Amino acid sequence: MKTPVLLCVLLFSQSWAFEFIIDGEWESETSGPLDQSGRYRRSVLTSEEEDFEAIQGNDITVKSYKVESRITSRFAHTTVKSSVFNSAPKAQSIAFNVQIPKRAFINNFTMNVNGITFVGSVKEKTVARNLYALARARGKAAGIVRTNSQAMETFRTEVHVPPGSKVEFELHYQEMMQRKLGFYQHTLHIQPGRLVPQLQVDVYIFEPKGIKVVTAPNTLGEQFSDLTKITHTKEKAHVVFKPTVQQQRKCENCTESAVDGVFTVKYDVERESNAGELQVSDGHFVQFFAPSDLSPLSKNIVFVIDVSGSMWGLKMKQTVEAMKAILNDLSMDDYFNVIDFNHNVRCWSEDLVQASSIQVDEAKKYIQSIKPNGGTNINEALLRAVQMLVRASNQGLIDPRSVSMIILVSDGDPTVGEIKLSTIQKNVKRTMREDFSLFSLGIGFDVDFDFLERIALENRGVAQRIFANHDAAEQLKTFYSQVSSPLLRTITVHFPENTVNNVTQNRFDKFFSGSELIVAGKLQATDLTTLQSFTTASAANMDMNIQTEADILELDSELSTHQHSFTGFARQMWAYITVNQLLAERSLAPSAGRKRKITQRIVALALEHQFVTPFTAMLVEGEDEGRTERLIAGSSIDSKHGCCSATAPLSGPIPVQQLVYQNPPWARPTDDPIPGGASNPVEATGTHEAILPEHVTIVENDPHFIINLPRSNMDICFNIDSKPGHILNLVSDPGTGVTINGQLVGSKKKKNNKINTYFGTISIYSKTDGVQVIVGTDRIDLMEDGNNHSFSWGVTAELMLNRIKVTIVKEQHVTVMIDGRISVMALLHRVWKKHPVQVDFLGIYMSNDNKYSAKVHGLIGQFAQEPEVKVYGVHEGADPKKKEAIMEVKGNKLAVTRGWQKDYRLDKKRGSDVYCWFVHNNGKGFVDGSYTSYILPRLDSFLSAL
Repeated sequence: MKTPVLLCVLLFSQSWAFEFIIDGEWESETSGPLDQSGRYRRSVLTSEEEDFEAIQGNDITVKSYKVESRITSRFAHTTVKSSVFNSAPKAQSIAFNVQIPKRAFINNFTMNVNGITFVGSVKEKTVARNLYALARARGKAAGIVRTNSQAMETFRTEVHVPPGSKVEFELHYQEMMQRKLGFYQHTLHIQPGRLVPQLQVDVYIFEPKGIKVVTAPNTLGEQFSDLTKITHTKEKAHVVFKPTVQQQRKCENCTESAVDGVFTVKYDVERESNAGELQVSDGHFVQFFAPSDLSPLSKNIVFVIDVSGSMWGLKMKQTVEAMKAILNDLSMDDYFNVIDFNHNVRCWSEDLVQASSIQVDEAKKYIQSIKPNGGTNINEALLRAVQMLVRASNQGLIDPRSVSMIILVSDGDPTVGEIKLSTIQKNVKRTMREDFSLFSLGIGFDVDFDFLERIALENRGVAQRIFANHDAAEQLKTFYSQVSSPLLRTITVHFPENTVNNVTQNRFDKFFSGSELIVAGKLQATDLTTLQSFTTASAANMDMNIQTEADILELDSELSTHQHSFTGFARQMWAYITVNQLLAERSLAPSAGRKRKITQRIVALALEHQFVTPFTAMLVEGEDEGRTERLIAGSSIDSKHGCCSATAPLSGPIPVQQLVYQNPPWARPTDDPIPGGASNPVEATGTHEAILPEHVTIVENDPHFIINLPRSNMDICFNIDSKPGHILNLVSDPGTGVTINGQLVGSKKKKNNKINTYFGTISIYSKTDGVQVIVGTDRIDLMEDGNNHSFSWGVTAELMLNRIKVTIVKEQHVTVMIDGRISVMALLHRVWKKHPVQVDFLGIYMSNDNKYSAKVHGLIGQFAQEPEVKVYGVHEGADPKKKEAIMEVKGNKLAVTRGWQKDYRLDKKRGSDVYCWFVHNNGKGFVDGSYTSYILPRLDSFLSAL
C-alpha cells in the first residue's frame, strides 16, 4: 500500500518556514507539534474511513475547484486546480488534498501564494533528501506523517498564510486507462468539502479509431443525475459536470455541499474485429490488441480457499456467496476442483472434474458446509493445487489448448507448516508449469499483499485486494469475470528488424475477453513511412498471425488539430508502462545488485519523464527576495503501483517474425493496397489489353461465370439470373467432403427493369475437418465444432484451423486452402456507401489445379473433368465487335457469341479483359440440367444428384 504524498508549507507574514512530510523512509526525522516559535507542527491526514475534504481550513473562501482530464489513446493527463482565499482575520493553515488512483504518477505541482509561484520538478530521491536536510538545518523543514488510506493515494499540501491571502494550487498526474470487462473507466474524486462558486469537471477523450460508446454513470448521488452533459462525435467526446452553488447544496437552504464522491466516465473504442491497432506519434509507437468475436478457451481451475479462523463471519459468508455464483458460471468444457485449507488441507475431489450441473451443485453444497477454524497452511494448499493440475495434464485429461489456473483466496499470513514467505514463493515457482497461472485475492488488510502479488506475478497471474466490507462478494465475482473468459494463449507481438527498440513486454501468456494488451516502444531512425507489427497467438483450435500497420506521420498531424488532445501521449505511455514493468521486475529481483541496476533505470526514466516514483521526489521551488525556497513531495515504495507484470525482461533482442503470405501463384492479388473508393461493377468496353489467366475459373459481377478449359485453350462464359437470397452451389465434392456455395445479394434498385444480383457471401465447408469459412462483404467467419471466430476486412491475418489455412489481406481478398489441395479466393469489391444502385459484392477465383474427387459437381465443379468442346462456323454477328459461332458440347449444339468479361486480380478498378465464348440462357446446354437444380437450402449443403 502506498503512503500518501504529503507536502506542507508554513507562511508567516514576512518570513517563510517549510514543513516537508513524505514517506516512511525518513521517519527518523524529528517531528512534533507546532512549538511556541511556530516552527514545527505534526499534521494528521484523515484516512478514507473519515471525512475527506479537498480544501481544509476555517473561514476560507474556495473561489474555484476545477478538474480536467485529457484522455488520448487510453492515456490520461489530469489537472486539479483550486483557488482559495483566507477570509479569516488571522493567519491559518489551508490544506489542498487530492485523492489519485494508485496506478497514477504525479508529474507536476505548482502553487501560487500571494503572487509567489512555486514550480515542481522531479529529482532523484537522494538529491531531494539532501535538499530536505539542508532546509531542515536552516530551520525550515521537519516532520513525517503516515496514513492508512486504502484504495487511493492521497496528495496533501498545507500552506500557512496571513489573513487576506490568495492561494492557487495546481496538481498534474498521469495514468494509462486499463480495459476491464469491455470498458475503460476513468475515476475522479470530487470532494471539495464546501460550496464552490466555480466547480467544474471536464473530461476530454480523443481516440483516433473512433469512440464506440461513452457514458458517465451517476456515482455522486441522485440529485446530480441530470447534471452531467456528454457531447460525442466519431473521434472525440467531452463530458462536463458543472453544478451551480444551489445545485451543490445538500438541501435547499443547506450550507453544506452534497458533492462528495467519485465522478466516473466509462468508454470503449471502435476497433476492427480481431485486428490490432498500431499508433505512432512523437517518435514512439503503441500497439493495442483487444480481439473479440472468438470462442473462449476451455479452463481448468483449482479454487484454493482459506478457511482459517480469521475467515469466520462476514468474510466466509461473502466468499461462499461469490463462489456459488462463480461455479454457476463454469461451462461444460471446463474442469475444476475446490481445495479449502486451514492448518489442514482438504480437497473436495481428488482430481479435476468436468463442470457438469451435477458436479457444480455438489461443489456448492461442499462450500456451503465449510466452517472456518484453525491456522493457515498456504504452502501445502498451493502445492496440492499445482500437483492436481500437473496430474491432470500428464493423464491427458485436459485439452492441451485449454487454460490452467489456480485462484487463491486468503485473508492472512501463513501460520502452519512452511511459514517463511520466500520459501513458499520458491516452492510454488519450482513446481508450477510454464502454462499454469496463479491469481491471488487478498481479503482485508491482515494479509501480506506484497507476498500475494509477488507469487502471482512470478507465476503469470495478478493479485487483487478485496476490501472486507458489505460488497466483498461482488468484488470477488467481478475479479473472476475478468479472468473467466480466456480467448487466446501465447501471444507475441513482433516488429520488423531495425525498425523499433526499447520495446515493453511483448510476450503474454493469456488474453482475457474484455481486456487489452498494450506494447509500446521507440522508433529507430529509418526511411520508412509506415510501421508494421505482427501478432501471433493461439485460439481455440486456431493459430493466428495478424499484421497491423500505421503511418508514421499521420497521427501527429491529426493531434495538432485537436485542442484538447494530449500530444505527448505515446512518449509518456511508453515511459509509464516501462517504469511499471521495472517496478514489478524489481520486486522479483533475486539479488541486491540486480535491484540496484533496475532502480537506476527507474530513476533515469522518472527524471526524463517527470514521474514521482518510489525512487524520485518532486522538488517545488520558488523565489522570494532572492532566496530559493524548496518543498519536496515523494512517493513510497510500492511494487503494486501500476498496470504491468514482470514476466518478460525489458532488455535484449526483440524477436522478429515477418508475416509472409504465400498465396498460390494463380491468385495474383491486386497491386493496389487499398481498393478504390467506388469499385463499381465494370461494364466491359473491350478497350483494355486482354490478359488470359492460366487455369483459373472466375465468377465476377452479375454473376458472370468464366470457365477456363485448359485442354481446349479457351474460356466459356455464362450468366446466372437468379434471385437475391438464393444459395447457388459452385463445388460439391462428397469424395473430399468439400462444398463451396455462394449466396446472392441484389442491387438497391432495378436497372433496365431488372434487379441485378451478385455474390455477397461465399461459404467454403470441409465436412471432413468440421470447419466452415463464411466470407461476407462485412466480415469473415470461421466456425469449427461450436467455436466461432470472426474477423473484419480491416485485418491482415493468416489463420490455421486443422488442415485449413485462411489468409486475409486487408480490404482486398481472402484465400482459403484446404490441405494444400483445394483453394479458392474471394475478392472484395467495395462501392460508394451512398451509391443509389450498387452494393458491395465478392468475386470468386478458383484454380483448375484443385484436386477434387471423381464425384465432384456443381456449377464450377462439373468442369473439373473437362468436356470436349468444338467451336465452328464463326461469322459476323449483329454487333460487329462480337462474332457468333456454333458450339458443340455435351451432345448439344449451342449458338454462342464472342465477348469478354473481367478479371480483377491485377486491377480492381478497371479489371483485365478475358475473351470468351458466351453461352446464353443461364448456360443452358453447357451446364448440366437447369441452373435451378443448383439452388440449395443452406450455405453448408451439398448438391443432390442431378
